[in-house]
Amino acid sequence: MGKGKNKTHEPKNERQQRGANGHSARQNHKHMEMKYDKSEKMKFPVKLAMWDFDHCDPKRCSGKKLERLGLIRSLRVGQKFQGVVVSPNGQGVVCPNDLEIVEQHGASVVECSWARLEEVPFNKIGGKYERLLPYLVAANQVNYGRPWRLNCVEALAACFAIVGKMDWASELLSHFSWGLGFLDLNKELLEIYQRCTDADSVKKAEKEWLEKLEMETQERKSHTKKTDIWMMGNINRRGNGVQSDELESGEDSEQSGLENSEQPIEYDALGNAIHVDSVKSRIMLSGVSEDEESDFGENEKPVNYDSLGNLI
Repeated sequence: MGKGKNKTHEPKNERQQRGANGHSARQNHKHMEMKYDKSEKMKFPVKLAMWDFDHCDPKRCSGKKLERLGLIRSLRVGQKFQGVVVSPNGQGVVCPNDLEIVEQHGASVVECSWARLEEVPFNKIGGKYERLLPYLVAANQVNYGRPWRLNCVEALAACFAIVGKMDWASELLSHFSWGLGFLDLNKELLEIYQRCTDADSVKKAEKEWLEKLEMETQERKSHTKKTDIWMMGNINRRGNGVQSDELESGEDSEQSGLENSEQPIEYDALGNAIHVDSVKSRIMLSGVSEDEESDFGENEKPVNYDSLGNLI
């Protein structure tokens, strides 16, 4: 055997891809994997499981992230789960009466795409307690605002929230930047479901909520048809309508007062307007009568002004 024949050589294009410690990127990646495997994984109060069919983008898949964190384990096709199974194939809905099952055996979900449900072998997965989720709105980055389109972590959190374990739901969602927004978005509805008891009461509450939404939608549509936006005026000044009307009426009255006043106007040497009444009132206040003023005006010498209006 030649010298160095069994020595593994790095490809030339990988020699430049070295980290700060001098090792290649591949060696650093293996080191991080070994370090992660040896580290203590997170623990959750109950068992969490999923059937992953690799329909989603691994970078966006919430189930795979929970698996990397050590919070959930993957099940093979053919395996059953003893706890609550949140599945599109469920018969009843999750209700507060499922609390005992969740506390003893945990919860699981089916990690698949909503557009590829026909590819999932539901007859080979699931368990005794398969459940649907009632009406809830998604908060994830893919289906935000869409009802029933929850991802893996949202489905588990919804299950825990409905049975009254809000702390478990918050703990799962806290690992995602958008996670706690799911509880805020569905806060009122989750509180309604928590006050229910069995599946029938949850379905009744869901029906009432959907009827309420439908009624609000119809009222909004009817209001839009009856109201002409061009007849509403400036909506930014709608709150100050009374004040603006008072100001306009005041301006009109002031203008009409000026128009109705027919007082004679005189002008001084500089071209400034002087009302005769105001001149007379100043003369009367100074103690000079009109006759004296006229005599004074006759005896007074004419006053001359230059081009700039200065007295000469």
